[in-house]
Amino acid sequence: MLKIVTASPGERQDFIQTLKARAGTPDSKIEQSVAQIISTVQSGGDEAVKAYSRQFDGWTPDSLELSRQEMEAATRDCGPDFLAALKRAAANIYDFHTRQKQQSRIDAQGNGIITGQRVRGLHRVGVYVPGGTAPLFSSVLMNVIPAKVAGVGEIIMATPPGRGGRPDPNIIAAALEAGVDRVFLMGGAQAVAALAYGTETVPKVDKIVGPGNIFVATAKKQLYGVVDIDMIAGPSEILVIADSSADPEFLAADLMSQAEHDPMASAVLITDSASLAERTVEALSRQVEKLSRREIIEKSLDGFGAVIVCDTMDEAVDFANQLAPEHLEVCCENPFEYLGRLDNAGSVFLGHYSPEPLGDYYAGANHVLPTGGTARFFSPLSVDDFVKKSSFIYYPREELLKAADDIILLAETEELTAHANSVRVRRERAR
Repeated sequence: MLKIVTASPGERQDFIQTLKARAGTPDSKIEQSVAQIISTVQSGGDEAVKAYSRQFDGWTPDSLELSRQEMEAATRDCGPDFLAALKRAAANIYDFHTRQKQQSRIDAQGNGIITGQRVRGLHRVGVYVPGGTAPLFSSVLMNVIPAKVAGVGEIIMATPPGRGGRPDPNIIAAALEAGVDRVFLMGGAQAVAALAYGTETVPKVDKIVGPGNIFVATAKKQLYGVVDIDMIAGPSEILVIADSSADPEFLAADLMSQAEHDPMASAVLITDSASLAERTVEALSRQVEKLSRREIIEKSLDGFGAVIVCDTMDEAVDFANQLAPEHLEVCCENPFEYLGRLDNAGSVFLGHYSPEPLGDYYAGANHVLPTGGTARFFSPLSVDDFVKKSSFIYYPREELLKAADDIILLAETEELTAHANSVRVRRERAR
């Protein structure tokens, strides 16, 4: 199921390219279908969204929006232990993201020049939360809490209805805990379109964040520019770097924790210990027998999983930086020895007791991460994604006159004579 390879640097590079290409090219039929949905919602508003709810969800809603009373009623189906754990996780996420917040600033110089930057939250943000077989209530916390910390004026959540048009209670509980302002029961590309353009009842937002299926991801991509988006996420992935101090039972469990997401997910272990590689594969074969998503795990590992045996840990670090994985576990005796050298990863999990699910749910760092090698240049979702910044400049008359010759020269060198003239008329008026 999970193959062990002793690959040369060239073979490892080929494997990296295979993983990065696994999402494939866009499906033209899906692209066309999503474009039609977007166009229909843009022109048809609420009625178009309701029609798609009947078509795709088998539900005819009287109202797309959940009232506060309906939200509170839904959470009564949640157990008290779950609600308590949810509250503790939310507190950790809030604390982590509060430390990211930037302040506006004014920089005043002695000559009267004033420059600075104003930082403020976006006016309105839409958060899409998948339902289906694995309702991602954790995505509510990870997307909403940074927006709240950033000072976003209003947060609108869209999530697909369940059977009979009922919301998933865990998702609604997370929405109340995180501070969502309004919730609409609508899913798919039609929900993204409604958030982007607005309808009679759904407010138009400035940015849309949150995961979803291929139709949701395609809608976000097509609507980028009408609104801002977070990122186009690909299949999930984990790379585990391990030395001989690692426990193979732990490694096997961690690899499968990502493989269960999707048959396209990638789970890779790289180690300098051939013995550890063999024992990890054996442990994985035992553990997978007990797991509910065994079929998905096995497809994922067959297609995009591997255990790579390298000669040195330096090779493992180089491999990690080339792969730029979404999740990177460093299961080594001294994980901090490697931290400063691991430049390309969405989130790094250090040591034998920091498994990836700790980051998915609880520790506080965001779990919305770049995939497909884009950790080379993208960062995790953060407070910065929910703010906009404006710079400001004030020059007194005397200081502009001192700079006038330089500005005129630079503008005329670019052949932008109107730019130069804007300064020149002020200089001439001052004479």
